[in-house]
Amino acid sequence: MTDALPLRVADLAPNAPTPFDLKPDAETMRALAEELGLKGLRKMRFEGTIEPRGSRDWVLRAHLGATVVQDCVVTLEPVTTRIETDVIRTYLAEMPEPQGDEVEMPEDDTIEPLGSHIDPAAVMVEALALALPLYPRKEGAELGEAVFTEPGATPLRDEDMRPFAGLSALREALERKKPDDGDD
Repeated sequence: MTDALPLRVADLAPNAPTPFDLKPDAETMRALAEELGLKGLRKMRFEGTIEPRGSRDWVLRAHLGATVVQDCVVTLEPVTTRIETDVIRTYLAEMPEPQGDEVEMPEDDTIEPLGSHIDPAAVMVEALALALPLYPRKEGAELGEAVFTEPGATPLRDEDMRPFAGLSALREALERKKPDDGDD
């Protein structure tokens, strides 16, 4: 168990995992909730290890558990969500250099450059921000149809905007116009 964060890489055990177990206090969780635009944050825990990989690289493996309260995107009522997610970060002493004029994002988004410290608390905050539901919705809440038009005009509805909405009516009209295939 470790209390001093961030962890200095030079102080990590080179042959064994270094465990950590973060349980932010109520004040820290309030500040984090405010920073992330949450109505509430409770029961947060980030537990894992930092292990050596090869002679110079390190891997952080952890599990994040948190209960968050957000506004429903439909009703603005509070929505409570339990987040359980595994987190992996690989810290490389030598990051591969991108080649060419255009740089593409690497497929492995868990790779980080290795600095002098590894900060599990910063990884915890990032992992929580990435795991938050983008559009939290209270159970049973549905977004109704909005219809706007100028007075006297026929309103354009969501159904009218769907690209294939009129195809079935067109097919039926064409079938009615088809000459009979009967043999005379």
